Amino acid sequence: MSEPRLRWAALADRIDSATPAGRDRAVDGLRAAAILGVVLGHWLVTALTTADGGLSGSSPLTHMPWLAPVSWVFQTLAVFFLVGGHVAAQGYASARARGVTYGTWVGRRLHRLFRPVAAILTLWALVAAGMLLGGVGTDTVRTLVQLVLSPLWFLLVYAALTAATPLVARLSPWWPLAVVAGVDFGRFVLGWPEWTGWVDVAAGWLVPFTLGAAWSRGAFARRGPALLLLGAGSVATAALILWAGYPASMVGVPGASVSNLNPPTLAAVAFGLAQCGLALTLRDPLARALRRPAAWAAVALVNLSAMTLFLWHQTAMMAVTALGLLAPADLPGLHTVPDSVGWTAARLLWLPVFAAALAVCWAAFRTYEQGGRAERSRTTAGPAALPRARRAPAQEITHV
Repeated sequence: MSEPRLRWAALADRIDSATPAGRDRAVDGLRAAAILGVVLGHWLVTALTTADGGLSGSSPLTHMPWLAPVSWVFQTLAVFFLVGGHVAAQGYASARARGVTYGTWVGRRLHRLFRPVAAILTLWALVAAGMLLGGVGTDTVRTLVQLVLSPLWFLLVYAALTAATPLVARLSPWWPLAVVAGVDFGRFVLGWPEWTGWVDVAAGWLVPFTLGAAWSRGAFARRGPALLLLGAGSVATAALILWAGYPASMVGVPGASVSNLNPPTLAAVAFGLAQCGLALTLRDPLARALRRPAAWAAVALVNLSAMTLFLWHQTAMMAVTALGLLAPADLPGLHTVPDSVGWTAARLLWLPVFAAALAVCWAAFRTYEQGGRAERSRTTAGPAALPRARRAPAQEITHV
């Protein structure tokens, strides 16, 4: 076995042995899959072209709507909110049992959530100012900044739902689902103003969040309820697309009159129910797969830097795109209009390059998410709290 493989195997064994025996590894596996799904989805359906002189945003879904099923695979936010609701409800119940106040509990959670945001906002404020002073067109700067800022809406909603955990942890998911259905009926049938749809930003993501809270209470101990969610959600999604006129894409498409994601529609919520049902159905096989040290180590390391990966993945893509402008001609799959199968094939070849750029961002900025040694010592307990020199990633595993 080669030296890198030996080192990885040794690290995986240390992380595996440092993980508490009672940890539900499937929860971490689902969170990692959700984050990676969002990252890959954005890299596949977001394009920056030079067709208008500067860099402007486009999407292959605009030119090739038959690619809409790609969004069904990579639009995984419902799974992230499912896991978030499960972890928040479980964590708050545990905090109360230990006598921890609500203020202390929510402060720690939100601090870790938003600490890496400050780093990316500071850097991009400087980059945007530098580009404008350097003569870069305002449309190009606006396009780039929008790509950076667009993921932050998710964090704001996630933070709000996390803070509201004591109020919504026992709320039935059917109530926010009814709100989404009512708002959609008002918008699309009764002609309500478009701004009313933004009520669904909270209500739509509250559905999987409350499902996660129910999961923490044992509501999905049997496979039956999860299979029912999967089946009912799938049937409802198909019916809404085929007969109610909802878009097939589960992400926003530039130029489309209706977006399933901004704000979330009833179709997006129904699709999220199906995703949550599938995730809950697969959690036992996933837990068994993650008993292997190598698989678990990969998932654990993704979870330790989940917000860093989420926040910086668009920056990594834009950095590669900008460096590509140094080439004598537009590079296929990077600067060209995404209107052909050839573009899609070329984009797939760029994914490892984007991943390498993201690895650089991770190395530079992961400390803003993981905090310093003092904080790790304060938030880590059990067998993982061993000397940092021996097992740095393993030391933090109880906190992911």
